[in-house]
Amino acid sequence: MTGDWNVDMTESSRVAKESTIDHGSPGDPGAHYLIGKSGFRPGDDRGRVEAYQRRWQTPLDLLALATLWFVVVPPGVITSNHDVYVLLLILRVLLSVVYAVDISIRSILAPHHGYYLRHNLLSVATIAFPFLRVAFSFRLLRSIFQRGSIGRFVLAAGLMFLNLTAIVYFYEREAPNGNIKTVGNALWWAVVTLTTVGYGDYTPVTWQGRMAAVVLMFVGFAILATVTAQISSAFIEQAARARVSERESGNIGEGDQLAAIGAQLARLEERIGSLPPS
Repeated sequence: MTGDWNVDMTESSRVAKESTIDHGSPGDPGAHYLIGKSGFRPGDDRGRVEAYQRRWQTPLDLLALATLWFVVVPPGVITSNHDVYVLLLILRVLLSVVYAVDISIRSILAPHHGYYLRHNLLSVATIAFPFLRVAFSFRLLRSIFQRGSIGRFVLAAGLMFLNLTAIVYFYEREAPNGNIKTVGNALWWAVVTLTTVGYGDYTPVTWQGRMAAVVLMFVGFAILATVTAQISSAFIEQAARARVSERESGNIGEGDQLAAIGAQLARLEERIGSLPPS
């Protein structure tokens, strides 16, 4: 029985360890649920790939979020200046090079290079289509809903807000029937949309701008839900601490009363002991 119990415990530990490797521990921001999960055979050592991801995954996620507008809006829409157009193309190539280096390093660190590469085709596709890299940043966006991650929440939400505002501005400023012509118009529209107020004084008319508006609406809902949850959690924690303090204060008061009663009993015993026998 002891041997069977040890075997069962060893098997359970192995399964738990593999589950942690596949899905990442709750407190490990480097464990990615899309990148690194595929491309391994049973028994492969994933340590080197995961160590690389823990170091570089968050910076790459932030890079993908920060350059979303840059890869979604074509250079010809951003500028008509030839020199700036060429510069934007060069920057796009450099961005693709960064993603190419990333998948190359992960493939080299994996035990089976070609097998890992074939099972991470989405990472390969981001070289030619950099905007697909945003799919890998969903982990970063998901992390903003975790407790105690208000810093990530502000950073990710701010980047999404600026990206969507830029996308709407670049597509709407030349639209024949559009009224979002300046950066100020775009920022005002984005704030109104993000807060779900919806005055309607500025509205996108292009399909690209409307798609960005839909995404911004969902971002606004997520922000309101997260802020509400954070405030509710803070009030609940304050109430819990207040109850604990009252309970501790009550326990201290009861202890003082018991000590006073004990002292009175001791004095009575002394008096009784000092009386002469009858």
